[in-house]
Amino acid sequence: MRKRLIPVLLLIASASTAFASRPNIIYIMTDQQSANAMSCAGNGNLATPNIDRLANHGVRFTNAYCAMPLSGPSRSAMFTGYTPSTTGMQENETPLPDSLRIRTLGNLMKQAGYENGYSGKWHVNTNSLPADTAFGFRNLHGHNDAGLAEAAIEFMREDHGGRPMFLVASFDNPHNICEWARGQKLPFAEIGDAPVEKCPNLPPNFSLSPYEADILRWERERSYRLYPTKAYTADDWRRYRNAYFRLVEHIDNEIGKIVDEIDRQNLWEITVVIFTSDHGDGQGAHQWNQKTALWDEVINVPMIICLPDNKNAGTESGALVNNGIDLMPTVLDFAGAAAPSWCKGESLRPYAEDAAVPGRDHIVVETNFAQTGGTRGWAVRTPRFKYVLYEAGKNREMLFDMENDRLEQTNLAIEARYSEEIKRHRSMLRKWMENNLAGELYPSTRFIPVD
Repeated sequence: MRKRLIPVLLLIASASTAFASRPNIIYIMTDQQSANAMSCAGNGNLATPNIDRLANHGVRFTNAYCAMPLSGPSRSAMFTGYTPSTTGMQENETPLPDSLRIRTLGNLMKQAGYENGYSGKWHVNTNSLPADTAFGFRNLHGHNDAGLAEAAIEFMREDHGGRPMFLVASFDNPHNICEWARGQKLPFAEIGDAPVEKCPNLPPNFSLSPYEADILRWERERSYRLYPTKAYTADDWRRYRNAYFRLVEHIDNEIGKIVDEIDRQNLWEITVVIFTSDHGDGQGAHQWNQKTALWDEVINVPMIICLPDNKNAGTESGALVNNGIDLMPTVLDFAGAAAPSWCKGESLRPYAEDAAVPGRDHIVVETNFAQTGGTRGWAVRTPRFKYVLYEAGKNREMLFDMENDRLEQTNLAIEARYSEEIKRHRSMLRKWMENNLAGELYPSTRFIPVD
C-alpha cells in the first residue's frame, strides 16, 4: 500500500530541518537526447522551456559525455559505477551480473537512509524494473512515458517518514525517433507531419568528410532496421530532424510537470536535481541517424545539476564529464555517503559548487556495434581535442580540434604536424584500456597503432 499523502506545506516545514545536510535528489533522464537538442544550448529549431528552467536553476555542463552510446550499456554504467567493458555489458540484451545486483546505486542510497522511487524506463537490461521492489528502488511506474511524471509526483507528495527521497524519473523519448525512421507507430508520443519548407534545415556538418572512418559506412550497411536512411534525400533528412525535435519538445512538456511540482513544494531549497540523457542521436550530422557512432551529436549529452538554494544558478561549466561512471559517486557525495572503491568515475559536486576547481585532463567513451558488425571504438576527449579510434578500416584514427571545429568536419589525424597530439592521446587510451580491459583474453591495446 502507498503511504498516506500529507499536505505540501507540512512537508516543507518538516523537511527544512530534517534535510539540511542530506538533500532530496531527483534524477531526470531522457533517452537519445543530444546535448545540442535544447533551446538553452542555443538551438533555434526547438523550444524546451522546462529543461531551460532546470538550466536557469542549475549548472549546465557543456562537455558531458556518455559512457557508451547505447541505452543498456550507458545505464549500466550509471547504476553500477563500472564502465560497460568492465562488466561485459556492451549490448542491450546483456543482464546485470549477479555479483552486482545488490551493489547498485539504488541499494547504496537505501543503505544511506534514502527512500528510493523509480519511475519509467530501466533497461539494465529489462525495459522496466523487474519487480515491485528491485535494485534498491520501489517501482513507481514501468516503461511507458504516459503517466510517468504523475507517478513521480505522487511519490514526491508522500510522507517518507523523515527520510530524504531519491527519485529517478526516466523517460523513453525522444527515442521514438527510431520507430519514426522505420515508418512505425510511435509508442509514447504523437507528433504531426510538417511540410518540408517548415522543417529544420540540414546541419552544417551534413556532408561526409573525405577522411572520416570508413568503418561507419560499412556498419550502416549491416542493418536496414537500425539505419533505414541510406536512400534518404535531403528533404527526408529535414523531416527526420523535424520529427526528432518535436519528440524532444514532447518530452520537455512531461518534464515540466515534475518541475512544476518542485516549484509547488518549493523544493529548490532542499533538493539536488540532476538532468541528463543516456546518449544522443545523429540528427543527420555526417548523415548519421541513431546512436553507437562516436560523433559528438551521439555521445555529447545534456547534463544539468541544480544545487540546493539555487547556488550557482544559470551558470555553465566546461569540465569534462562522463555521465555514466560519474553518476554514482556524484549522487552518493550529495547524500553524504562515500563512493565504493570500484567506482571508475568521480563526483561532479566540486565542479558544480565551484567553477574554479580544475577538471580532469581527459575522459574516455567506448562503443561496440554489437547489434550490427561488432566494430569496437573509443573516443578520448581532452580539453581541446577529441581523438577517435575504431578497430579497423581506413581513417580509423580521427582527431578534431573541439575549440575551433566542434562540428568535427576536419580530421587532423592525416596531418603530420599533429603527430605528437595523436601519440599523446594514444597513450591516454592505452592506460585506460589497461585499467578497464585487463581481463580480456586479447587486450584491446592491440588496436592502438604503434607510435
